[in-house]
Amino acid sequence: MDTLQAIILGIVQGIAEFLPVSSSGHLQIAKSLLGVSIEENLLFDVTLHAATVLSTIVVLWSEVARLLRGLFSRHFNEEQAYVLKIVISMIPIGIVGFTLKDQLDALLESPAILCVVGCMLLVTAALLAFAYYAKPRQKTRLSYRDAFLIGVAQAFAAMPGLSRSGTTIATGLLLGNRKETVAQFSFLMVLIPILGETFLELLKGNFGSQSIGSEPLIAGFLASFVVGCLACRFMIEIVKRGKLVWFAVYCAVAGIVSIAAYVW
Repeated sequence: MDTLQAIILGIVQGIAEFLPVSSSGHLQIAKSLLGVSIEENLLFDVTLHAATVLSTIVVLWSEVARLLRGLFSRHFNEEQAYVLKIVISMIPIGIVGFTLKDQLDALLESPAILCVVGCMLLVTAALLAFAYYAKPRQKTRLSYRDAFLIGVAQAFAAMPGLSRSGTTIATGLLLGNRKETVAQFSFLMVLIPILGETFLELLKGNFGSQSIGSEPLIAGFLASFVVGCLACRFMIEIVKRGKLVWFAVYCAVAGIVSIAAYVW
C-alpha cells in the first residue's frame, strides 16, 4: 500500500466514521476498488481508529472536559449520571466484542463480504428513513433505558455495513430524544469501546506483516484525523436539521451497487 492509497483510506475512514454510512463497509468497498489487501495488517486499522477517536475528542472537547471535571465530584451530579449512561450503553458492545469478535473478523475476510456490506447498507437506509419520517414525542433528557437500547443498537452495528452512527442516532430519535442530544451521545459513547479495543490489540501486538511503512501510516492518520474533525462537526449540524433522509438514499444506492458488484 502506497501513501496515496493510505490517504484515500484515511479520508474514507474519517468521513464514514461520523456520517451514517458505515465506516467498516466503506473501507471494504474502498479496499476492493483500490486493490488493497490489508486485512492482516491490523496496525493500519488501529491507526485510523485512533485518528477518529482523537478528532471526536477535539471537536467535543468542551463537553469531554465538563464530564471529566464533574466525574470526580464527591456528590452525584449530572455529569456522573451522563458518564454512567455511557457505561451502560457499552455493555451490549462489550458482550459482542468478547463473544463474537473472531466471527466478525472472519466475516471481513469472507469472499461474500461485499454482499454482506450491501445488505447491511440497505438495512441502514431503512433505519434512517424510518427515523426521518417517524415523529415521536420529544423528551427533555436521555434516560438510562434509552442509553441501554442505543447501546444494543451499537452492538448490532458491529456487522460490517450497518452504520454505527446511523443505527445509534436513528434508535435515539425513534425513542423520542432530541436530535442534538442523540448526536452528541452517539459520538461520545463510542470513545471508550474504540480506545479499549485499540489498547487490547496493542497488547496482543499481532499486527500481521509490517509491510506498511511509516509514511503511509502517518499520512493515513493525518487524513483520517483532519477529515474526521470536519465530518464530526458536519454530522452534528445535519442531525440538528433533520436531513438524515438523504443519507438513507445514499446508503440504499451504495448497498445496491455493492450487491451488484458481488453478483457480477
